[in-house]
Amino acid sequence: MNNDEFHIEINGVLDLHAFRPSDLSTLIDEYIQACLEKEIYEVRFIHGKGIGNIRRSVHSLLDRNPHVTEYQLANESGGGWGATIANLKP
Repeated sequence: MNNDEFHIEINGVLDLHAFRPSDLSTLIDEYIQACLEKEIYEVRFIHGKGIGNIRRSVHSLLDRNPHVTEYQLANESGGGWGATIANLKP
C-alpha cells in the first residue's frame, strides 16, 4: 500500500472498499492508532456485506488488537452487518 496515494480522514469511520484485502492488517492497526491519538474511542469499519470474507478478516484483526475492548456489527442506521463498530481503550 502506498500511503501517498490515499488521504484517509481520521474521523472514526474507515471505508475499506478502496483497499486491497492484503492491506487490511497494516491499515486497521494504523487507523486505530491514529484514532487513539485523536482521542476517538469508537471506530466504524465499513467492510460491506458481500460473502463475509472481509468482515471475518476485520473481526480477526480486531480480536488481536490490544486497543480494542469489544466490537459488534453496526445497527441498521450504521450499516447493519456491512459495518463493524469497535470500542477502543482510552
